[in-house]
Amino acid sequence: MPKTFSKLSSSTFFFHFTLLFFSATSSGSFSNILSPKKFGLKREKLTHLHFYFHDIVSSRNPTAIPVASAASTNKSHTGFGVVMMADDPLTAAPDPNSKLVGKAQGIYASAAQDEVGLLMVMNLAFTEGKYNGSSLSLLGRNTVFSRVREMPLVGGSGLFRFARGYAQAKTHTLDLKTGNAVVEYNVYVFHY
Repeated sequence: MPKTFSKLSSSTFFFHFTLLFFSATSSGSFSNILSPKKFGLKREKLTHLHFYFHDIVSSRNPTAIPVASAASTNKSHTGFGVVMMADDPLTAAPDPNSKLVGKAQGIYASAAQDEVGLLMVMNLAFTEGKYNGSSLSLLGRNTVFSRVREMPLVGGSGLFRFARGYAQAKTHTLDLKTGNAVVEYNVYVFHY
C-alpha cells in the first residue's frame, strides 16, 4: 500500500519534490536554446526606409477615426483620453497621390495631460517591392509638436522577422483646422 503524504519523512518528501522539480525544468521543458542557422538566419542587416505617413481625420473618407474617449477629453487642451484607430497610407513622397508603399494600421491615443503626447501602437504593413507582405511593429511615445520624434521598433514579420530598431518622425505638414497631417518617417531597422 502506498505511503500517504502524512507518513512521508521530510527528507523523503524533499527528495521527491526536488526530483519532480528538476525533471520538470530539464531539457524536456517548454523552452530550448536554438541555433539561428536552423531557421536560415544569416548575417544581420541594417535597412533604412523612408516614407510619408498620411493621417486624415477630417474628410469624407478619414483614415483615422476616434473609437473611445473619456468624459473629460473635450475639456482637455491635449485631447487626453482619446483613442484613434488608423489605417493610414504610407507613400513614397509627401503627395497623397504618390506611390503607395504600405499602411500604418493600429491605434494611437492621447496619453499626456500637459502636451500632445501620443501612445503609438502601429503595424507598418508594406505592400510594395521587396518588402511586400512584411511588417514592422512600432510601439512608443510620439510628442507631436517636437521637431523630430523617435519611437522604437519592437519586432516584425516576413523579411523583418526578429527586427529591432527605431523610427524618426518629422511633421511635414499639419492643418490645425482639420487635424490632417503628413509625417515624414525615417526608419532604421536591424533584421536578418
